[in-house]
This record gives sequence, structure tokens and C-alpha cells, in this order.
Amino acid sequence: MSGPEAGWSQSDRALAAGKLVLAWVALLWLLEVVDAATGHVLDGFGITPRDSSELVDVAPAAFIHFGFGHLAANTVPLLVLGFLAALAGLRRFLLVCALIILVDGLGVWLMAPAHTNTAGASGVIFGFFGFLLVTGFVERRPLGVLAGILVAAVWGGSILSGLVPTQTGVSWQGHLLGLLAGVAAAFVFRRPAEAPGSARRGP
Repeated sequence: MSGPEAGWSQSDRALAAGKLVLAWVALLWLLEVVDAATGHVLDGFGITPRDSSELVDVAPAAFIHFGFGHLAANTVPLLVLGFLAALAGLRRFLLVCALIILVDGLGVWLMAPAHTNTAGASGVIFGFFGFLLVTGFVERRPLGVLAGILVAAVWGGSILSGLVPTQTGVSWQGHLLGLLAGVAAAFVFRRPAEAPGSARRGP
């Protein structure tokens, strides 16, 4: 790893990852408070499909929720999966997030049913799940493989249920596209496999 994170210890990386993900979730809750206080004006930043004027909402839609219940349902998985994804490095994490948000948002814009409004962080959550599920195998890192297995064991059931296209009011398209984008991010932003016996940098 190059850049300012190269000399960080594991505890440094964990602390930075925790701060970043907590700040992200705090921002989502602040935005929902603003949304509630303004009569849900921020709901307009959701994605209405195949309307060219809605392309500007592709990224903002991932930060908007339709009520506190919607946000509460996303908070714990976003905290846990986001933290695990960020442990590999903040720069990489931000690139992974950007790819997931853009691919998921554009896909929803193209594929969602007409006259719908889609928003929320669930596509990003599914993206983190896909990223964590395969990145250890892609990079041939035993700890990453173990993390993927644990993530699948804990979250796999709820992830699969979120892909069922018959659920009312649930964007299975956004969930599926987020999952695929996360898997793609594991390949696009993969790190070189560590050579056996290679020295680690940092304290």
C-alpha cells in the first residue's frame, strides 16, 4: 500500500475506518432529520427512472431515506459491512463506494419500474456484501476469505431475501445491481496477492 496509509498499524486502520463509517451514518441521520423537518423535501433526490433530469440524483439518492424506519433498517448493516470494507484502506474504500453508488444508481435509472422513486443506502449495503464476499478469493488472502465466509453466514439470508422481485416497495433491482457492482469492485480494485513470507511495512 502506498500513500499516507502505508505506515499505519492495524489499529490505526481500524480507528480510521470506524470514524469514517460512523461519520457517514451520522450524515445520513442528519439528512433524514432535515428531510422530516422540511416536509420530506429531500425525497425528491430519489431516482425516477428514464427521466434525463434525474441523472443528477444518481449519487445523492444513496444518501436519502424514506423515513426513520427505512434508515434504521439500513444503519446496522451499513456500519458493520462498511467498517469491514474500509479496513483494507480508506482510499480504496472510497473508490469502491463510488463505483457501487454510480453503477447501482445508473442501473436503477435504467431498470426500475416507471413512476417509482428509489432512494436509500441498501444498494451500497448489498455492494459491500458482494465486495466482502469475493475479495478474499480474488486476492488470495486467507483472512479475506474467512471474512467473506462470516459475512455470508451472518447476512446471506437477508441478502437473498432482498433479491426477491415480488416484495412490494423494495427495489430488488437496486439490491441486485449493488451486489453485482460490489463483486465487480473486488476485481477492479483488487490488491496484489501477498508473496509468502513477505515483510509487512509499518509498526
